Amino acid sequence: MQRSSSFLPSYQPTTRSAKNATQTTKGVTDYLRANDTLAALLPAATRMAALQKDCAAILPATFEACDVLQFDAGRLVLSTPNAAVAAKLKQQLPKLQDALSKRGWQVDAIRLKVHFGKITEKSIPVKQIHLPAQALTSLAVLNDELEDSPRNRELKAAIDTLVRRHRG
Repeated sequence: MQRSSSFLPSYQPTTRSAKNATQTTKGVTDYLRANDTLAALLPAATRMAALQKDCAAILPATFEACDVLQFDAGRLVLSTPNAAVAAKLKQQLPKLQDALSKRGWQVDAIRLKVHFGKITEKSIPVKQIHLPAQALTSLAVLNDELEDSPRNRELKAAIDTLVRRHRG
């Protein structure tokens, strides 16, 4: 997608997934252009997305939960998820303002807003236990040797499920 404004950098996709994302974005922008009311918002949305991307590239990964809320008349407003992130980000503001000006953005002031409602969830890695073949064989033998009784029914089902999951 080529940007017509002189202060916006051009973006060229480099990977297959980036090309697919660009095609999807192109479809969305075509849809927005079809509606006169929404078409008026498209340049501002494109500008905000480019500014968000530049801020994300400049700031350390610690600030990935921060978003651009507003950019008007040289005043940039960023949202932060909590006061601790805001305090750390405040130390980075001179660096951010300088880097944005080098990228062509005319930022005179940066203001922070804490948005407590935005909760970022950390993904919890799923534990993957690898059982050796000998353990699986032993469990299968145990399952076969257990007496078929109402007391053992649930245990046998659990062992059978465990063995099948790790073999498959």
